[in-house]
Amino acid sequence: MNIDISEDRKEMIDMARELVSIVKEKMIEYYAGDSRRVHHFLKVHSFAKLIAEIENMDPGEQEVLEIAALTHDIGIKNAELKYGYNNGRLQEQEGPPEARRLLRDAGADERAVERACYLVAHHHTYRNIDGLDYQILVEADFLVNMYEDKADMDTIIKAYDNIFVTESGKWLCRQLFSLKY
Repeated sequence: MNIDISEDRKEMIDMARELVSIVKEKMIEYYAGDSRRVHHFLKVHSFAKLIAEIENMDPGEQEVLEIAALTHDIGIKNAELKYGYNNGRLQEQEGPPEARRLLRDAGADERAVERACYLVAHHHTYRNIDGLDYQILVEADFLVNMYEDKADMDTIIKAYDNIFVTESGKWLCRQLFSLKY
């Protein structure tokens, strides 16, 4: 099957791929020596990208989602330096200033920076989810966290019932954790 894509759309997709690659490299440098954190954000990015593609997300919105997925936990480092620990609230508090610096340095436009920072500032807030990008980021983070935290089946089922909304996110959750829905 050959899909005809306009030259403008091709250029937009190529530019998005370039920005995402730059942000990915900058985040790897940001967390140099902390392979656990690098593995985490790369996995969240991979699931977010996959869900976005299956959901046929607009390329511009997908670009913002992808850079938010890469930077979603950027607040952990400063939270641990300032407070000696991190939790969801501190990640949401400390993340946006760091993400804003990194994304501007990577060349992201201001609209993308602000939406990505909003997502970073809310990715542990599961009520009033306003947008497909926000929903997908939460689902991707849950998929990775449930695996990394070795969540029990009751926790996974509760997350499936209460967090997952997209059909592709639900499908992935069922596949990854052998849910019988």
